[in-house]
Amino acid sequence: MIPGAPFAADDLAAAAALLDRLRGAGWRLAAAESCTGGLIAGLLTAVPGSSDVVEAGLVTYSNTAKTRLLGVPAALVAAEGAVSDAVACAMADGARRMTGADIAISATGVAGPGGGSDAKPVGLVFVGLAVADRPATATRLLLDGDRGGIRMATVRRALDLVAAALP
Repeated sequence: MIPGAPFAADDLAAAAALLDRLRGAGWRLAAAESCTGGLIAGLLTAVPGSSDVVEAGLVTYSNTAKTRLLGVPAALVAAEGAVSDAVACAMADGARRMTGADIAISATGVAGPGGGSDAKPVGLVFVGLAVADRPATATRLLLDGDRGGIRMATVRRALDLVAAALP
């Protein structure tokens, strides 16, 4: 574990390995986070030397922030809801476009303990991925656990998705 880093050693090792792969590919990464509240960027930047790979981390918790900072159309949020594959894709696209990063990851979901519904239960998360010259994609997750567990499981899955997208 890195002194002062609030993350488990396994998570830090995974982040360091991903940063090495991004560095090797010459890619910079941006994160647009809602339900994870900055944990993706926080984990990556807990690793020394991450500044040569991490372009930006944007916590866009409110719908207004998603629209203002990422360019997610308000009509899309109104039609699909903030917790949706379409909004996750738009968040990732917006983060990549607004920052000039080569790859961007996003997370939007219901981490609980409240806020869930029959249609969108606690633990429902969408992780978006945008890579230059490719259509954005979203992965739907249905996670168990408490708020912290759901958020960290989302972070881990986000890092896995970035790694899978690398050349």
